[in-house]
Amino acid sequence: MLCAPTTFPVGYGAFMFNGSWCRLRVFVFAAVCGFFTLPAAGQGKAIVGENTDYTSSLNKADRVEWFRDQGFGLFIHWSVDSQLGVTISHSLVGASQEYTKKFFDELPKTFDPKQFDPQAWAQLARLAGVKHVVFTTKHHSCFGMYDTKTTPFNVMNTPFHRDITAEVLKAFQAQGIAPGMYFSPDDFYWLHKNGKALQRGVEEVQPSHNPGLLEYDSAQLRELLTHYGPVDVIFFDGEATSLRQLAWKLQPNILVTRGAMRTPEQTIPGQAFDEPWESCITMGDAWQYQPQNDHYKSGRELIRMLVQTRAKGGNLLLNVGPKPNGELTTEQEERLREMALWMFVNSEAIYSVRPWIVTNEGDVWFTKKKDGSALYAVVDPAVPWKLGQWQELVLHSVKTTLKSEISVLGANGEVLEYASKVVPKTTFHMEADGLHIRTMRSQRLQDNKQWPNPVVVKITNAEPALVPPRVKTGSYRWDEGAGTYLLQGEVLDMGEAKVLEVGFEYRAIDGEDVHARSAPWVAMPNQRVTSAGPFSATLTGLPDDKRYEFRAVVHHPLLALYGGEVVLRNTAKPR
Repeated sequence: MLCAPTTFPVGYGAFMFNGSWCRLRVFVFAAVCGFFTLPAAGQGKAIVGENTDYTSSLNKADRVEWFRDQGFGLFIHWSVDSQLGVTISHSLVGASQEYTKKFFDELPKTFDPKQFDPQAWAQLARLAGVKHVVFTTKHHSCFGMYDTKTTPFNVMNTPFHRDITAEVLKAFQAQGIAPGMYFSPDDFYWLHKNGKALQRGVEEVQPSHNPGLLEYDSAQLRELLTHYGPVDVIFFDGEATSLRQLAWKLQPNILVTRGAMRTPEQTIPGQAFDEPWESCITMGDAWQYQPQNDHYKSGRELIRMLVQTRAKGGNLLLNVGPKPNGELTTEQEERLREMALWMFVNSEAIYSVRPWIVTNEGDVWFTKKKDGSALYAVVDPAVPWKLGQWQELVLHSVKTTLKSEISVLGANGEVLEYASKVVPKTTFHMEADGLHIRTMRSQRLQDNKQWPNPVVVKITNAEPALVPPRVKTGSYRWDEGAGTYLLQGEVLDMGEAKVLEVGFEYRAIDGEDVHARSAPWVAMPNQRVTSAGPFSATLTGLPDDKRYEFRAVVHHPLLALYGGEVVLRNTAKPR
């Protein structure tokens, strides 16, 4: 029976069992070349400032492995314009001369965060389970949050007159959290002083087209990587080709994230990657503090993002934006404390884990210890489990062995408070359709017995119970005369299926920059295949005023899986 085309939310894979859609993982492979077809990453004119050369990375293998074990990082966006509650740095783009002059000349005169307490930030981050921090040493405006001799536009020329970067890194290191730096090669202050338009993403403002800017950036990077001790992580938000080489030269053990690996913003990829990557997500809508027009995600949403990111092999870099006085907002503190409780109970399902053969079965998401000793089923149903009620789980991708044991993290499985006749011990058995588990939430974490966040079931010595199909997104061909794209994909393995439905999905690349995504996926009609091999489809009618990306999808009677995303570029009319 043919499956109807199905559209899923951004950032999800999918799984189907007995007619019910769930979400699932896929393995990703490199794009292929064909007749008149270039490799996908090289088609058309590259987006200026986009760093996609991950193959020449000098990140050391042991540091990459360390990074993949981390799971959870804290991003901190804070600069001089937090005083205005304005989008960080970007208000300078298209601004009048009057606004620009006041920004550069007047804002430093009032920056005085008297409530700044990096020790409190770091203690809260440690409690929440954060393993590394990434602090904005310099954002696009060029305001240095450290003691720099390269520009007067820095924190030492404010009433505060303290090296904020030094204090942040010291405080987080004291709590056992690895220090990291955000650095912007784009520099609006330098552009302003050199008579250039303040903007991003065009050749005229890139360091590679401005030797003076590259020299300036390099001098700042030398300061940061020679005056603050060992730095574990650095995040280049802009053209990084030359600067990352300098970073590796100055600190060979440093790990470059953006500029050497995938760092999607405000989205979680639809598939798992067998490589390091980190998703950058804001708690609300804004990166920097905004006193209004910001909408915070719930603690449950943030925990769900952490779980789904880890199920797909990545890290979550969760952003906070301190207030101008140096405090975190109430909303930010509350969410970190909610995550702290969940991580206090369940962190072993987050640290040192890798993807399972599928990312999830419906609302059950999986992580696996990298040594294979334990599988974690993170149960996140629409209606949270009630305390003291038995629940039945059926996991179709999991098979137990004679050595397997199953338990709920945080609970001893022996006592349910005020119910002495109930023994909340988890039991399980295998049937033809999979692993059947009977368990309950038995640990009371809040006074009202309501706790909306996921329960984690630990399964030791588990084995895969199925072989999923594999699909990859290929390249594409642009037909200028017809104004169409020929999309290409390939089924690499049918798994255990005799018939599969395959197709493509596409979406607009909407968001703050080339790494951000906010538009939903749009499904194209499916086609049937009975063997592994290539398939294609024609995409028409895309407007010229937006950029798009596409991915391959395969629908199996039990499974639906996605290939990696490939950016569509009109080769006849560079954008």
